[in-house]
Amino acid sequence: MERHITAPISKEAAKELRAGDYVYLTGTIYTARDAAHKRMYEALEKGETLPLQMKDNVIYYMGPSPAREGRVIGSAGPTTASRMDKYAPALLDLGLTGMIGKGKRSEAVKEAIVRNGAVYFAAVGGAGALLAGSIKASEVIAYDDLGTEAIRKLEVEDFPVIVVIDSAGQNLYETAVREYCKL
Repeated sequence: MERHITAPISKEAAKELRAGDYVYLTGTIYTARDAAHKRMYEALEKGETLPLQMKDNVIYYMGPSPAREGRVIGSAGPTTASRMDKYAPALLDLGLTGMIGKGKRSEAVKEAIVRNGAVYFAAVGGAGALLAGSIKASEVIAYDDLGTEAIRKLEVEDFPVIVVIDSAGQNLYETAVREYCKL
C-alpha cells in the first residue's frame, strides 16, 4: 500500500503501517550515524541530555556527501542499519518512532520496535543522489566536530521509504523470502 505520512510520526500513525508499505515522508527527520549514536549512548549512560528529543522522531542513518553549489545537501543515501543496533533499543525506549537505513536489524532491535510501537524503514541504497532531491533543508544541530556524521535536522518532502519492520514485528526481509520461495 502507498501512504503519505508527516514526520514526526505519532505512535498511532506508526501502528497503521505494515511491512511492505511504500511510504512518502514529509516533514522533519534527523540524521545520525555510528559516531553520533555512540556519543548519544554515552551521554545517556552519564545521565546527560540528548541533543534532540526522541519522542515521535525519525532518525535517518545517513552521512551526506558535500553539497554542490546551489544544492541543500550532497548525495544522501542510507548506511547499513545494523551498525546502530547496539544503540537503537535505548533510543526506541525514549520514544523514537522511526529509523531509516538499509539492511537487516537484530532481534533486540525488532523486540524494541514492537515494545515501543515503532517502525523501521529502508531507503534504497545506491540512490543517494535521487534521495537528496527530497531533502529541502539541512542544518547541523549537534556534534559538528563529527563532520558528515554530525546530527542534522532535515526538512523532507515525499521522501521515499519502504516499511521493513512494522510495529507488530512483521519483517519484510523475512516474509518476502518466504513468498519468493513459494513460487
